[in-house]
Amino acid sequence: MGIKDKLKEKSSRLLNIASENTTKAFDYPKIKSQQVKEAIKLKVREKAILATKARLVENHKSFDDFSDDELEIIIADEERKIMDDLKTKSLVVALAALGLNFFI
Repeated sequence: MGIKDKLKEKSSRLLNIASENTTKAFDYPKIKSQQVKEAIKLKVREKAILATKARLVENHKSFDDFSDDELEIIIADEERKIMDDLKTKSLVVALAALGLNFFI
């Protein structure tokens, strides 16, 4: 094996390593954004379950009074309410940051 062959082999290995690291670097934001989305979904789900518990206590009911499908519908409704509330608050904060007071 000549020196040219060794150089070609080493350079191709370095190129592959650099290519893999570059791919990982560009995938990092995508991976992190997925992790953040999942964490937000989990927190919203937890809040929705607590809100569902509160709603059931107000109506003197328990989880045992409902089927899994019915509970899933109630929790999904609470999640929707929480997400709508977050969107509204985010819009108000963005407008306040811009100095616009449409809601006041």
